[in-house]
Amino acid sequence: MSMAHDATLHHEVERPGVPLEYSKEEGELRILGFWLFLATDLILFSALFATFAVLRNNVSTGPSGADLFDIPGFTAETFILLTSSFTCGLATHSMRSGHKGGLMGWLVVTILLGMSFIGLEVNEFTTYVSAGHTMATSAFLSAFFTLVGTHGAHVSLGILWMLSILYQLTRRGITATTARKVFIVGLYWHFLDVVWVFIFTVVYLSGVMG
Repeated sequence: MSMAHDATLHHEVERPGVPLEYSKEEGELRILGFWLFLATDLILFSALFATFAVLRNNVSTGPSGADLFDIPGFTAETFILLTSSFTCGLATHSMRSGHKGGLMGWLVVTILLGMSFIGLEVNEFTTYVSAGHTMATSAFLSAFFTLVGTHGAHVSLGILWMLSILYQLTRRGITATTARKVFIVGLYWHFLDVVWVFIFTVVYLSGVMG
């Protein structure tokens, strides 16, 4: 039975023009389902951005973005996260080339970059809170912590997700199932990078420019 399964998988992989993650009908359906999930997540972030846009000037007696935001800090966060999107793309490329070592190596690099991003963000939040600038200080800070924190929570989930996929790759190698999981987590990661570009522009850049 195992030999028959391997033969079937091999036949699916050899279909011209069909990536491994799409080689099974289940993979196609799951990837489509994940696109629908991203659409709902886009609605969530759109609502958070709209809320921030309404409350951004409601600083009460607290600091504004120009008072708080550190340009080197959020620039470093942006550079790290965008670099991680590139390394995540390299992981997908290695997967489609059948290079398990390259796939796992680039996933590890992506995870480390993601952890560095989260470390910087946690340090940023801790600095604000230790100075007494919390969600309760003003509507602006409430909207800021909610929007940026929600994105950070998504990145943390993505890191855990990649770690679980790494474990599966060590056990099973590159199969139609693991390829689909790598592809989907890549979509998720690139989506978070796009969201961060908007956070960088709408929250941080506009904040320091007043």
